[in-house]
Amino acid sequence: MSEGADGFRGSMSRHLVDDVLAWWTEHGPDDQYGGVLTCWDNAGRTLRSTDKFTWSQGRWAWLTARVAVAARAGVLDVDADHYASLATSTAEFVREHALLEDGSTAFVTDQRGRPRETSPGAGLHTSVFADLFVALGFAAVSRLGDPVWSQHAERLLVSASERISSGTARSEPYPVPAGHRSFALPMILVNVAEQVHRATESAISLEILCDAAGQIDCFFRRGADVVEMPAMEAGRDDTLLAWHRTPGHVLECLWFLEHAADLLPDAVAPRPWAADAAEHALALGWDETFGGLFRYTDGHGGSPTGRRTTDRYEAMVVDTWDTKLWWVHAEALYATALLARTSGRTALAEWHERLRAYTAATFPDGPGREWTQTRNREGSPLEATVALPVKDPFHVARSLLLLVELDHSSDMIAASVPSSEAP
Repeated sequence: MSEGADGFRGSMSRHLVDDVLAWWTEHGPDDQYGGVLTCWDNAGRTLRSTDKFTWSQGRWAWLTARVAVAARAGVLDVDADHYASLATSTAEFVREHALLEDGSTAFVTDQRGRPRETSPGAGLHTSVFADLFVALGFAAVSRLGDPVWSQHAERLLVSASERISSGTARSEPYPVPAGHRSFALPMILVNVAEQVHRATESAISLEILCDAAGQIDCFFRRGADVVEMPAMEAGRDDTLLAWHRTPGHVLECLWFLEHAADLLPDAVAPRPWAADAAEHALALGWDETFGGLFRYTDGHGGSPTGRRTTDRYEAMVVDTWDTKLWWVHAEALYATALLARTSGRTALAEWHERLRAYTAATFPDGPGREWTQTRNREGSPLEATVALPVKDPFHVARSLLLLVELDHSSDMIAASVPSSEAP
């Protein structure tokens, strides 16, 4: 458990503003060259590199733009103009330094913004996820008043979607294993296309959104179970890759789909199976011994099993399955809160309270600080790289922001109901 942490210190709003955002606005922005510095150690005390991963720059642009929008709407008590400035300057940094002529992005730049290869011969572009997180950021920045960012966002979304459809998309840091589908690809397309569509209302963003949501239904769902990497070829159904599950991804994707259905009820119908899938993922992932959600599980729960291959993603699943990660718990907090409301399931409301108690006792680092994001099964800090060698300013703050907005919308609804009709 985190030493000296005081949990969420009251409301989610105060924790977000006084701790998480306060830490990031003090330590993240690069006032000299633009963008955000994210290569901090797990505890957030040592900056290990001034490299700038485009993936993280797009996420920071999204977060700061959305915080500015929330502040202008009276949801958060922060300086909206300051956050809008951070968002716009980060988007400009990416546009100036990381956009490539082929419609993709450089995966990483140095502090000044000079793109470089992650390894000799790898090329500047290695991940469609970086493209999509930049599109996400640009779409959010467009809500601050300049529609040119929505055009940039749509171009990146379309280019990324085309490469995914053709099978030519690169997906570092975790290339899709041969002979398997990847749930992460249609999942991220749902989220980004939904956000881009809010900015553009374009036919192409709607088409991409509906296609990605359809792929999830068609290829990855087995009743209430959602498969992370189903086999595409005969003879692979018994592999560990085919049998492992990622509860955090499932929960995150479920709220993506709920947001899409809320935006476009005629095009993206609410998933009647969403609440069942959430309860299944939570039951599968919950650690009955130490609490919290595992990073990976077997299809029947517990340690992943199945025939082994030589794939490096598989090795990571085996080595890290029982770790407790910040993003899994942040996403689960919001997913359970949202789905408890939309489904009316008491069980999901109870799961939310259980997750809230565990998360508050485990991850936050106390007044004025963020979270120690990576922990071992027992909850102790673990210095390990997860995806990128960064402390990313995204999942924690995003989840808290969405929870605050969810509470705010509940208050607005309650205030609009005559007292005699209020529940």
